Amino acid sequence: MSDTLKAELLAVALEAADRAGALLRDGRPADLGVAATKTSPIDVVTEMDIAAEKLITGFLAEHRPGDGLLGEEGASSEGSTGVRWVIDPVDGTVNYLYGLPSWCVSIAAEIDGEAVVGVVAAPMRGETYHAVLGQGAYLGERRLAVRPAPGLDQALIGTGFGYLASRRAAQAEVLRSLLPQVRDIRRGGSAAIDLCDVACGRLDGYYERGLNPWDYAAGALIAREAGALTGGRPGEPASTELTVAAPPALFERLQGRLEELGAWQG
Repeated sequence: MSDTLKAELLAVALEAADRAGALLRDGRPADLGVAATKTSPIDVVTEMDIAAEKLITGFLAEHRPGDGLLGEEGASSEGSTGVRWVIDPVDGTVNYLYGLPSWCVSIAAEIDGEAVVGVVAAPMRGETYHAVLGQGAYLGERRLAVRPAPGLDQALIGTGFGYLASRRAAQAEVLRSLLPQVRDIRRGGSAAIDLCDVACGRLDGYYERGLNPWDYAAGALIAREAGALTGGRPGEPASTELTVAAPPALFERLQGRLEELGAWQG
């Protein structure tokens, strides 16, 4: 893939994320409510999720006709160019619904199934993260690097929880065992932001079961380009079953402990 194509995809992703972020920040109605639910009554979609995805897909159709799409709120097409956009118009929808600041727009461009560009725009933080495969990760103009890896007992670990009661119960059991063995646990409510927080050193590591490609495609690339390893169960890539991110010296210890605890189950 040429640097010219990478630069074009990055420019398109940055502009689309900026426009969607502005819409979500400035256009949020005071009486915002739930427009639909997905896997459970607490797994919600708002009218603004739908509006933001429509804005992003329209922008991509204008500037990159023929590319494929995979979006959380239903956008899906195969495309003919070999490029596929993986879009989460609002990662952290419950935070957005409640007026909490930890939500973002996540956009990744894949070629042959590999993320080559990732952009995560967090308007309420005033921050936009981006990465291009092989070119590093950035917060604005600042190049990012993960924190030096601590021991597991000194690691600040981010995680998240699913929306099905049975899965939450299993995740609570994993957390009950893991919490005494780490510095502390954080639950921010946006997987993409958590992955970017690993990239910029605000978290030592992160894990979660139940993510979809649009949750981690951009953030995982940003974390990797900042020096983290990402994956799922030992020897497997990040997936819905399990997603793990941490600096190399911490990654195997965290991943191994999660394997022992059965964090992919439930």
